Amino acid sequence: MPHNYQANQALIRSILRYQKYVDRTGWYYGCLRRLASLRHKFWSVITASDIHRLAGLCPDLALPHPTGVVIHQDAVVGPRCMIMQQVTLGTDATGLAPILGADVYVGAGAKILGGIRIGDRVRIGANAVVRINLPDDCTAAGVPARIVRRR
Repeated sequence: MPHNYQANQALIRSILRYQKYVDRTGWYYGCLRRLASLRHKFWSVITASDIHRLAGLCPDLALPHPTGVVIHQDAVVGPRCMIMQQVTLGTDATGLAPILGADVYVGAGAKILGGIRIGDRVRIGANAVVRINLPDDCTAAGVPARIVRRR
Protein backbone atom coordinates (compact mmCIF):
# COMPACT_ATOMS: atom_id res chain seq x y z
CA MET A 1 0.00 0.00 0.00
CA PRO A 2 1.46 3.41 -0.90
CA HIS A 3 2.13 5.84 1.91
CA ASN A 4 -0.21 8.42 0.38
CA TYR A 5 -3.14 6.01 0.55
CA GLN A 6 -2.48 5.27 4.22
CA ALA A 7 -2.37 8.97 5.09
CA ASN A 8 -5.63 9.61 3.22
CA GLN A 9 -7.38 6.76 4.99
CA ALA A 10 -6.02 7.89 8.36
CA LEU A 11 -7.37 11.41 7.76
CA ILE A 12 -10.84 10.13 6.86
CA ARG A 13 -10.84 7.69 9.80
CA SER A 14 -9.90 10.50 12.22
CA ILE A 15 -12.80 12.63 10.95
CA LEU A 16 -15.30 9.77 11.22
CA ARG A 17 -14.04 8.87 14.69
CA TYR A 18 -14.46 12.47 15.86
CA GLN A 19 -18.03 12.49 14.52
CA LYS A 20 -18.73 9.26 16.39
CA TYR A 21 -17.92 10.90 19.73
CA VAL A 22 -19.03 14.50 19.15
CA ASP A 23 -22.53 14.15 20.64
CA ARG A 24 -21.61 11.90 23.55
CA THR A 25 -21.14 13.26 27.04
CA GLY A 26 -18.88 12.34 29.89
CA TRP A 27 -15.18 12.65 30.58
CA TYR A 28 -14.35 9.41 28.73
CA TYR A 29 -15.93 10.59 25.47
CA GLY A 30 -14.39 14.02 26.00
CA CYS A 31 -10.96 12.39 26.03
CA LEU A 32 -11.78 10.34 22.94
CA ARG A 33 -13.02 13.50 21.19
CA ARG A 34 -9.80 15.35 22.02
CA LEU A 35 -7.69 12.43 20.82
CA ALA A 36 -9.65 12.23 17.55
CA SER A 37 -9.30 16.00 17.15
CA LEU A 38 -5.53 15.80 17.61
CA ARG A 39 -5.32 12.97 15.08
CA HIS A 40 -7.37 15.03 12.63
CA LYS A 41 -5.05 18.01 13.03
CA PHE A 42 -1.98 15.81 12.58
CA TRP A 43 -3.26 14.11 9.42
CA SER A 44 -4.51 17.44 8.05
CA VAL A 45 -0.97 18.77 8.23
CA ILE A 46 0.53 15.59 6.77
CA THR A 47 -1.92 15.55 3.85
CA ALA A 48 -1.99 19.38 3.46
CA SER A 49 -5.77 19.40 3.34
CA ASP A 50 -8.50 21.33 5.16
CA ILE A 51 -11.46 19.02 5.68
CA HIS A 52 -13.71 20.08 8.53
CA ARG A 53 -14.26 17.50 11.27
CA LEU A 54 -18.04 17.76 10.91
CA ALA A 55 -18.20 17.44 7.10
CA GLY A 56 -20.54 14.70 5.93
CA LEU A 57 -18.16 12.09 4.53
CA CYS A 58 -18.61 8.44 3.67
CA PRO A 59 -15.88 6.04 4.81
CA ASP A 60 -15.19 5.00 1.20
CA LEU A 61 -14.31 8.51 -0.01
CA ALA A 62 -11.21 8.39 -2.21
CA LEU A 63 -8.65 11.21 -1.99
CA PRO A 64 -5.78 9.98 -4.19
CA HIS A 65 -3.93 13.30 -3.85
CA PRO A 66 -5.41 15.22 -0.91
CA THR A 67 -3.11 18.24 -1.14
CA GLY A 68 -5.15 21.42 -1.09
CA VAL A 69 -8.53 19.75 -0.69
CA VAL A 70 -10.96 22.00 1.22
CA ILE A 71 -14.33 20.68 2.39
CA HIS A 72 -16.76 22.90 4.32
CA GLN A 73 -18.36 21.54 7.49
CA ASP A 74 -21.85 21.56 5.94
CA ALA A 75 -20.82 19.79 2.72
CA VAL A 76 -22.03 16.24 2.18
CA VAL A 77 -20.07 13.74 0.10
CA GLY A 78 -21.85 10.57 -1.01
CA PRO A 79 -20.50 7.03 -1.18
CA ARG A 80 -17.66 6.01 -3.50
CA CYS A 81 -16.75 9.55 -4.55
CA MET A 82 -13.29 10.47 -5.78
CA ILE A 83 -11.95 13.95 -5.11
CA MET A 84 -8.66 14.98 -6.68
CA GLN A 85 -6.15 17.60 -5.47
CA GLN A 86 -6.92 21.32 -4.97
CA VAL A 87 -10.72 20.78 -4.93
CA THR A 88 -12.96 23.07 -2.90
CA LEU A 89 -16.43 22.15 -1.67
CA GLY A 90 -17.50 25.41 -0.11
CA THR A 91 -20.18 27.98 0.46
CA ASP A 92 -21.19 31.06 -1.46
CA ALA A 93 -22.88 34.23 -0.14
CA THR A 94 -25.92 32.19 0.93
CA GLY A 95 -23.80 30.21 3.39
CA LEU A 96 -25.01 26.88 2.00
CA ALA A 97 -22.66 24.04 1.05
CA PRO A 98 -22.92 21.46 -1.77
CA ILE A 99 -24.24 17.91 -1.60
CA LEU A 100 -22.54 15.29 -3.77
CA GLY A 101 -24.35 12.11 -4.76
CA ALA A 102 -22.84 8.65 -5.12
CA ASP A 103 -19.97 7.76 -7.46
CA VAL A 104 -19.05 11.39 -8.24
CA TYR A 105 -15.63 12.17 -9.73
CA VAL A 106 -14.30 15.69 -9.11
CA GLY A 107 -11.29 16.66 -11.23
CA ALA A 108 -8.22 18.52 -9.97
CA GLY A 109 -8.74 22.15 -9.04
CA ALA A 110 -12.52 22.10 -9.36
CA LYS A 111 -14.60 24.42 -7.17
CA ILE A 112 -18.14 23.41 -6.18
CA LEU A 113 -19.78 26.31 -4.41
CA GLY A 114 -23.13 26.98 -2.78
CA GLY A 115 -26.15 24.96 -1.77
CA ILE A 116 -26.26 22.88 -4.92
CA ARG A 117 -26.84 19.19 -5.51
CA ILE A 118 -24.56 17.09 -7.66
CA GLY A 119 -26.34 13.94 -8.89
CA ASP A 120 -25.11 10.36 -8.87
CA ARG A 121 -22.37 9.23 -11.28
CA VAL A 122 -21.46 12.80 -12.27
CA ARG A 123 -18.02 13.70 -13.64
CA ILE A 124 -16.70 17.22 -13.03
CA GLY A 125 -13.76 18.35 -15.14
CA ALA A 126 -10.51 19.80 -13.86
CA ASN A 127 -10.66 23.49 -12.82
CA ALA A 128 -14.43 23.67 -13.35
CA VAL A 129 -16.40 26.13 -11.23
CA VAL A 130 -19.77 24.55 -10.47
CA ARG A 131 -22.58 26.80 -9.23
CA ILE A 132 -25.57 24.92 -10.67
CA ASN A 133 -27.34 21.67 -9.81
CA LEU A 134 -26.15 18.77 -11.94
CA PRO A 135 -28.48 15.85 -12.76
CA ASP A 136 -27.49 12.20 -12.54
CA ASP A 137 -25.20 10.67 -15.19
CA CYS A 138 -23.67 13.78 -16.75
CA THR A 139 -20.30 15.43 -17.27
CA ALA A 140 -19.72 19.11 -16.48
CA ALA A 141 -16.74 21.28 -17.36
CA GLY A 142 -15.73 24.91 -17.80
CA VAL A 143 -15.83 28.21 -15.96
CA PRO A 144 -18.66 28.53 -15.18
CA ALA A 145 -19.40 24.83 -15.46
CA ARG A 146 -21.99 23.64 -17.93
CA ILE A 147 -23.12 20.17 -18.88
CA VAL A 148 -21.04 18.94 -21.79
CA ARG A 149 -22.30 15.36 -21.95
CA ARG A 150 -25.21 13.28 -20.69
CA ARG A 151 -25.06 9.50 -20.45
